[in-house]
Amino acid sequence: MLVMTTLFPIPEAPLIPVLGSELTFPVRRIYCVGRNYVAHAKEMGHDERELPFFFTKPADSLVINPKSLAYPPMTNELHHEVELVIAINKEVVEADQHQAADSIYGYALGIDLTKRDIQSEAKKKGRPWDLSKGFDQSAPISSIQPIADLEEINNGLIALSINQESRQEGQLNQMIWSPSEVIAELSKHVTLKPGDLIFTGTPSGVGVVERGDKVEAKLNQELSLDFYIE
Repeated sequence: MLVMTTLFPIPEAPLIPVLGSELTFPVRRIYCVGRNYVAHAKEMGHDERELPFFFTKPADSLVINPKSLAYPPMTNELHHEVELVIAINKEVVEADQHQAADSIYGYALGIDLTKRDIQSEAKKKGRPWDLSKGFDQSAPISSIQPIADLEEINNGLIALSINQESRQEGQLNQMIWSPSEVIAELSKHVTLKPGDLIFTGTPSGVGVVERGDKVEAKLNQELSLDFYIE
């Protein structure tokens, strides 16, 4: 009888703690939405409502409730983008908004760290900009708050400060596309499954993070992130 063995240990899925319980949320994939707040779209040179577009980050780019992060290599322009993150717990294919809303298990606070210089250069040359978004430790994230009411993610304050100086602040209802609309659109392109996360876009005020900076972010009163860049 042939016994199959692996060449190396099978990688484990990141496990995000669920607030108020001993449960964890095993992560499958990470999707991100670009330019989902009007003010941020304008600061990035766009001023029209267009269908949401998506990019991805590797699951192992997550850093859960970090106290510090290493400044990444190959960049001199690391940017912060604070975001509401949606956690999916049902399979979703070509969903309508009701089905999309029903697939939301909970939400978290995340930061989409971006190598802006690498991204800008890739855009100029018409090349993919995966390495500006999907590098190691590029997705710090809080624990997950189970959702009780859809209004929790359709309204509320999201904010980020650097060294106690406010940089980003926005209302969740300022999103161009609501979380349910984002899920419905994304489900036309891929089959969403339990364990998927969606970073839903960032408000205006994105900017540079330097070595030694203290990053503090919050989503209403429930969720926060607080770490140093080393």
